[in-house]
Amino acid sequence: MEATNVIRRDIKKVWTVNEQKISDIHSVGAILEPGRWEDYDPFLLLMEDKFKKGAFDVHPHRGIETITFVIDGSINHYDSASGAGGSLQKGDLQFMTAGRGVVHNESPADGEQVHLLQLWVNLPREHKMTAPRYQNLPAKDMPVRQEEGALIRVYSGSSGDVVSDTLNYAPVTFVEMLVNGGASIVQDLPGSYNGFIYVLEGSGIFGENKVEAKKGQALWLESADEATMSSIHVAATENLRLVLFAGTPLKEPIAARGPFVMNTAEEITQAYEDYRNGTFIS
Repeated sequence: MEATNVIRRDIKKVWTVNEQKISDIHSVGAILEPGRWEDYDPFLLLMEDKFKKGAFDVHPHRGIETITFVIDGSINHYDSASGAGGSLQKGDLQFMTAGRGVVHNESPADGEQVHLLQLWVNLPREHKMTAPRYQNLPAKDMPVRQEEGALIRVYSGSSGDVVSDTLNYAPVTFVEMLVNGGASIVQDLPGSYNGFIYVLEGSGIFGENKVEAKKGQALWLESADEATMSSIHVAATENLRLVLFAGTPLKEPIAARGPFVMNTAEEITQAYEDYRNGTFIS
């Protein structure tokens, strides 16, 4: 049951994600477009990708965490942090902390296509140069909250009494919701969190102001009092699958270029120098 002192959030805005074809093997939709740092804080960008092997090559990152969620298909990955690879299946998630530097790649098997989301989360200034860390989170191992007509898989943060043990440098909640048509669910969030929803399947009614949204649409949550708890109400008009991301704004300066996100232009220049000089990975 929802506490009486919880602020029930409205939906601030809704937008439709447009898929664009990059090549014969890659299409992309920008759910959170880069550059709106203050609006999306602590999130930097979110892309929905559909691609085959060869769309991406080995590439570096510094100063961020990436959350890669496999909507459909499977993907193989390699990273310099562990020196090993692995695979992610439908519903699996990878939480990568690039920290001071990681080189990695993600690639489907020959002839296969993967459909995934990748979210870039900013690292706090004090942790920009932390040691890289990978957390591979299989869907089958994630804690689950079940209510009548609804299942919430908790990859990071919490939902009701269900708490994930995923490690965060900046607190982030990420849940996947499966809600049967006609059912509803309430997700609790700290009032200080910025957050948004992306609808993967179906349709529903969201927030205290009862905003309608359907597959391929994103919804930004209205802000709440930082000193309180808050909640967002979700009611499915048909079988609904969605993801919800929320986190604490860092309110720090951002300098970004290519795969690097730091606090100053000088730090970005240093990242490129380290990468060219072979000192990027220590």
